[in-house]
Amino acid sequence: MDISLKEMLAIDGSIGAVVVDYNSGMALGALGGSKDLDLQVAAAGNTEVVKAKMRTMESLGLKDGIEDILITLGTQYHIIRPISGRGGKGLFLYLALDRNRANLALARHTLRAIEERLEI
Repeated sequence: MDISLKEMLAIDGSIGAVVVDYNSGMALGALGGSKDLDLQVAAAGNTEVVKAKMRTMESLGLKDGIEDILITLGTQYHIIRPISGRGGKGLFLYLALDRNRANLALARHTLRAIEERLEI
């Protein structure tokens, strides 16, 4: 997990990276952050985003998985990527990026590769 967090933080424009348990809202590991980005608060808040999307998909009868959830702010991108691999059920990756320094397409591609290699 530590290696994955370091790889996430190495993505151009990265501000903070977290592995989150969305059953509890707890951050299992975090790197980065700032006085303006409390990663523990972000982990708990984004847990609610993931749960809401899952409830909505269930209500709509969608039999598909979430690849990622993208939130665009004026100065940041926030990417939430549920972990689908071995033992990752109930976890997601959260990555906050500086919008002026990040390449969103490349960040999503890199995050997908990190998620595929992550072993919990």
